[in-house]
Amino acid sequence: MTDRTRPTPFELVFAELAPERFGAIQDSLAAAKLDARDRDAFALDRQAVLLLRDLVPDDAPEEAVREHLALLHHAFLTWQAGGWTFRVGRPLAIEILTASSAPEGAAAATPQAYYIQFPARMLWAELAEGHPHEPLDGLFVHAPAANRWQVMGIFGLHRDRAGFSVVTASGARPGRLKREDGSPVFASVLPGGTTAEIYSVVGPEELIELAARTAPLVARAAAPHRTAPPEGIFVE
Repeated sequence: MTDRTRPTPFELVFAELAPERFGAIQDSLAAAKLDARDRDAFALDRQAVLLLRDLVPDDAPEEAVREHLALLHHAFLTWQAGGWTFRVGRPLAIEILTASSAPEGAAAATPQAYYIQFPARMLWAELAEGHPHEPLDGLFVHAPAANRWQVMGIFGLHRDRAGFSVVTASGARPGRLKREDGSPVFASVLPGGTTAEIYSVVGPEELIELAARTAPLVARAAAPHRTAPPEGIFVE
């Protein structure tokens, strides 16, 4: 399986149910004249609640319910925006991660919501202290309003695992981002990681920075397809 054909979490979880169930949520929100981007309004919508109940076991802990709600919201907004999916080739990903001066973020042509997938097992993060690092599959991104980003990182997605881990981040893009130890942003924190050309995401601010750095290439790649988003755009 190549980076051009790896399934996304949307394809794995929502592809079959989206036309009917997401359509019902969209109609319900429109009837109530609610903004789908408002997470609180989305969480109270009857159709969204019904779908969430189908996705989450009754005995799931509160944290799991919140994570599923966030995932459902990101996936719905991506579907509503046209189902934009972007896949980044490794040379371009390295260029973005190692840039000394990061480009500006979202432009007018950037889709309102999308999923961007990175090369397999290239970016890693420790999601809980003392736990094994997990590889980043990609990011769900809401294009920023008033410079406020909404990002969800999808980690540990592979065929031998029934599920994956999610991390959310929201807020303004950081200024000149620095790590406490002085190492460059996205530099590997794994032993031997630099030699192996793998990279690390440390903290929610770096997730937002990653989304902001990739937004210009998303805008350029999307521009020729504004009227009909393709199934997936490979950017190299």
